[in-house]
Amino acid sequence: MLKSYFNKKLIEAGCDEAGRGCLAGPVYASAVILPINYKNKWLNDSKKLSDKDRYELRPEIEQNAISWAIGVVDHKEIDKINILNASFLAMHRAIDQLMSVPESLLIDGNRFKTYKNIPHNCIIKGDGKYLSIAAASILAKTYRDDFMKKMAIKHPEYNWDNNMGYPTKKHREAIKTHGVTPIHRLTFQLLPKQLELSL
Repeated sequence: MLKSYFNKKLIEAGCDEAGRGCLAGPVYASAVILPINYKNKWLNDSKKLSDKDRYELRPEIEQNAISWAIGVVDHKEIDKINILNASFLAMHRAIDQLMSVPESLLIDGNRFKTYKNIPHNCIIKGDGKYLSIAAASILAKTYRDDFMKKMAIKHPEYNWDNNMGYPTKKHREAIKTHGVTPIHRLTFQLLPKQLELSL
C-alpha cells in the first residue's frame, strides 16, 4: 500500500508528468490533492498498471480527490524551452488550476523549479511511494494518451495509438519513410544519426 501523505499537517498536492521521452506531441502533467485518509490498494505508478486499470482508476481519482488538474505544454514550447523546463511548466500549469491551494508539493523525480512560495519535496520513484503522486501519474498518462489516440486518427502511419509518440521501431521507420508531422519535436533526435532527416 502506498503512503497517504508525506506531512500529515499540510495540504499536499502530488505532481507527475507523462510524455517526457516522446518524439511527438505535448508533455502532460497532473496535480492531485487527495483526502488525508484516502486509501486505494489498486493505486500505483501508472507504468506498473495496464491501460485498462489506468482508465478504470481515472474516474475513481477524479471523484475522490479534493482537487485535481491537468497542465499541458505543446511540442512547439518544448522545442523552445527544452523538455526539462517544459515538464516543470506543465506541472506549474496543473498546480495553477487546483481549486484548493496546496501547502506542500510532492514531485515525482529528482528536480523541480520552485512554484511560487510553496515548499516542495522531490521524491525519486515517488509514483510508487505516495498515493497522490500515483494518482497524478495516472491522470497525466491517460489524458496524454487520449490526445495521442486522436492524433493517430490523423496520422495512422506513425502507430501513435500504440506507441503514444515514444521512439519505437515502427515510429522511427514511419519518420524515415513519411518525414515529420506538425506535432513532432524537432529538437529531439528523431532518427539515429546515420538516418537523420534533412529538415
